[in-house]
Amino acid sequence: MAGVCAKGKGARMIPGANPRLQYLAHKEEIDNAIMHVLDRGWYVLGEEVKAFEAEFAAYIGVSHGVGVSSGTEGLCMALTACGIGVGDEVITVSHTAVATVAAIEKAGATPVMVDIKPDFFTIDPKKITTAITPKTKAIIPVHLYGQPVDLTPILEIARTYELRVIEDCAQAHGATYKGKRVGSYGDLGCFSFYPTKNLGALGDGGMVVTDQSELAHRLGLLREYGWAERFISLIPGWNSRLDEVQAAVLRIKLRYLDQDNAARARIAKMYQDSLSDCGIILPACRQEAGHVYHLYVVRTQRRDALKEHLKDKGIAALVHYPVPIHLQPAYQERLTGVDQLLETELAAQEVLSLPIYPELNEADLEAVIKAVRTFCLGCNEEDNP
Repeated sequence: MAGVCAKGKGARMIPGANPRLQYLAHKEEIDNAIMHVLDRGWYVLGEEVKAFEAEFAAYIGVSHGVGVSSGTEGLCMALTACGIGVGDEVITVSHTAVATVAAIEKAGATPVMVDIKPDFFTIDPKKITTAITPKTKAIIPVHLYGQPVDLTPILEIARTYELRVIEDCAQAHGATYKGKRVGSYGDLGCFSFYPTKNLGALGDGGMVVTDQSELAHRLGLLREYGWAERFISLIPGWNSRLDEVQAAVLRIKLRYLDQDNAARARIAKMYQDSLSDCGIILPACRQEAGHVYHLYVVRTQRRDALKEHLKDKGIAALVHYPVPIHLQPAYQERLTGVDQLLETELAAQEVLSLPIYPELNEADLEAVIKAVRTFCLGCNEEDNP
């Protein structure tokens, strides 16, 4: 079948993500946007950044967007803007990218881990209340894999205990919950524009969005040395600026984000329809939520064997994430609230991300499906057309 990659040195692999194809899909527009920046001669915090901040904030449905250098920086700055730091605790999950916890610690606060709901891989609201102490100042729910968190009970908990909610939306550009885009529910929403994201730059970049003018103003100061005017620092800050080239590229890609997310949803449906009888657990979509399938993550107790089988067929399946943060060498026996993360630890042993990106062609998609079915059903390719 076309798209099946031969095993061996130099054979083409079907990648898990392919940001180069997204660039090529909009090459002329992106190239022109970059050249416009180069010709203008203004490369940091100029008109492109201002325009992108306004456009992305409007897309999310909030009043303010502040472009920063990465999603990690965005989370750290969001905490700092809320006055959260040394001596404070922030509740989040261990089943996430290390960036979530790294940002909390960079802000000077202490991460407190709670478990996930196994059907959706996102924070279990029922576990949050027992983790709250007098030191707790915020909750960071992570919209993982493109799946929105169940935000309603989290927002209720936050109101009851007077906590900040900072949404980690690094994998959920365009995802919706009860009719609104994620990032618009909490005090702040933080996005990454790493090249493989649903909305990806050609390098690092991030944004923090909010409806609160005071927080937006403080974020604007923090990202550039606390300057309200050049060389005059009103508050301590640092350098975390989104540059003009990345903003120009992201403005082009934002126009196609809904279209690209729809393509991801179509690919996900093909996987769902074709693999439903294979004995592996397929992704669930939370009721009243719009999943944007940054990743298509299946579960199986034979994860490692399936991953190796796909590799032999020329398919790059990845694990997001192989080791929970609380079990990693840098954090083991140091993080608090980690004694009952059973669902987190089990998920890390079973999850596998199949290739998904808007430009994944039909032949390659069929090759992935065929390879998974061959492994799961124990039949030869010739018996499984």
